[in-house]
Amino acid sequence: MIVTYTVPEEAAKQRLDAWLAAQMEGVSRERVQALIGQEKVRVDGKSPRASHRLRGGEAVEVLGDPTPRPLRAYAEEIPLTVVYEDEDLSVVDKPAGMTVHAGAGAESEAGTLVNALLHRYQTLSQIGGEARPGIVHRLDKQTSGLMVVARNDAAHTKLAAMFAQRAVKKTYIALVHGHLKQDRGTIDAPIARDLLRRTRMTTKRQVGARTAVSHTTVLRRISSPFGPFTLVSVRIETGRTHQIRVHLASIGHPVVGDTLYGAPARLVMGPSRQRTDPELESLELGRNFLHAAELEFAHPRTGKAVHLESKLPAELEGLLKEIEAGQ
Repeated sequence: MIVTYTVPEEAAKQRLDAWLAAQMEGVSRERVQALIGQEKVRVDGKSPRASHRLRGGEAVEVLGDPTPRPLRAYAEEIPLTVVYEDEDLSVVDKPAGMTVHAGAGAESEAGTLVNALLHRYQTLSQIGGEARPGIVHRLDKQTSGLMVVARNDAAHTKLAAMFAQRAVKKTYIALVHGHLKQDRGTIDAPIARDLLRRTRMTTKRQVGARTAVSHTTVLRRISSPFGPFTLVSVRIETGRTHQIRVHLASIGHPVVGDTLYGAPARLVMGPSRQRTDPELESLELGRNFLHAAELEFAHPRTGKAVHLESKLPAELEGLLKEIEAGQ
């Protein structure tokens, strides 16, 4: 289905997203921006930006349904690593590449962590809605590690309060480019949506920024044929979108594999150290070197301390060995 609008002269100089949202009944400006990002909006046959300024007289085409059906979760038999479970909650070790729930960057409703959880437990807490049953907090798609899931509404309410009050201790392991100067440090930098690249967050915008605090501890510094790296432990007080990735990139040390925040897609060996086999001269991880390694909280029913740990996945351990082999 294609719907075409003609821009009147009086709409000249207006932003495309704002004007189009006003023409489409029941469609938010955020939804219009998503349609533009998916190249489902054309202005005189071309794919514009949301910030495109109209001049009047253009033909604006909208491709597809601007109001898609609501996302939903369903039980799906998917392998799941559970490190702790009882009648109130479950803690799973999420692999990289798995989206937590539909709508969180998922291209479809299939293959999500929520679907796997519904297959295992049948029912989860409903506070998060039909698309996000049981989900109290999230991990990025390409981040692996520990996540706590609520199995009933009472547990969900208490766990959500703990996260809001910063009573849940979350520690990650990351490999970053370059050598961090300080063995211990704190990054206290508010985070907001990047207005130019909507898939990114930034520490450079103050309007709409939310408090974000990360504490870093250097585990080891690595000097390798592929460049300098630091293996670092990061404890976060807050849980903002992309927080660790944004914070580390903001101080000039992007997470290895995180191309969204400036890391190269491949690690290339320096010219003076290159080997005769070209395949050994570069490494590619295919994910972010970021792993949720520790989770500590009070059990929502008993108050007893729950402390869980997760080792680095094989692909991250393997990359570390490859990098360190030439030291």
